[in-house]
Amino acid sequence: MRVPTIAVVRNEVDPSCEYHCDALEGYVPNATAVDYPAGERPDLEHADGVVLTGSTAGVYEAADRPWITDQQRLVRELVEREIPTLGVCFGHQVANAALGGTVEHVGTTCRPVDVDLAADPLFDGVAPVVPVAHGDVVTQPGDEMDVIATTDYYHAFATRHRTAPLWTVQFHPEFTSTHRERLEADFDWTDGEHGFDAVNATQIVENFASIVADSTTHPHTVDD
Repeated sequence: MRVPTIAVVRNEVDPSCEYHCDALEGYVPNATAVDYPAGERPDLEHADGVVLTGSTAGVYEAADRPWITDQQRLVRELVEREIPTLGVCFGHQVANAALGGTVEHVGTTCRPVDVDLAADPLFDGVAPVVPVAHGDVVTQPGDEMDVIATTDYYHAFATRHRTAPLWTVQFHPEFTSTHRERLEADFDWTDGEHGFDAVNATQIVENFASIVADSTTHPHTVDD
């Protein structure tokens, strides 16, 4: 059986912070890396799925970073083509903004957080504690985007499109205890009540890869 090809759209603009893109790409089977800020673009004719990574850039910086506007157009094309897509952190924000939502800067949160996860195949087997590192939030989800995870400080913590196979999460499923020192140095990470012992969010990426694999053999339906 052919292994699906998943394009990992890397969005980091600071070379010293690319470790989160590296980590996420490392969990994606048969990944094809695309450096979006550098001008690379995914080949949608040959991509079975797409992952949009995080970034230290903000969606509201589109006037100074034209690639952000380009990526919003990409999101709309992915929805139109019904190519399975997962947006992570900045990817969560840019996808919702592309569909008419709003994103605002509110200040950095970097720790494990308790999360209320909806019954969704993306979250199968995922513990309700996930690692976050972000300063921006989606204050209004995009059109046709339903909230599928919430926290005590953030309502639209994860979203899913009602008809297209598009999922987005504010948290970083790729972060594990191996990243603690970098997160402490870069974003003042604190373990809080949980630390990484309660976290198994990398399961998200495995679940998404399974969704992509299934989509190559079965027609997409919103209730899958």
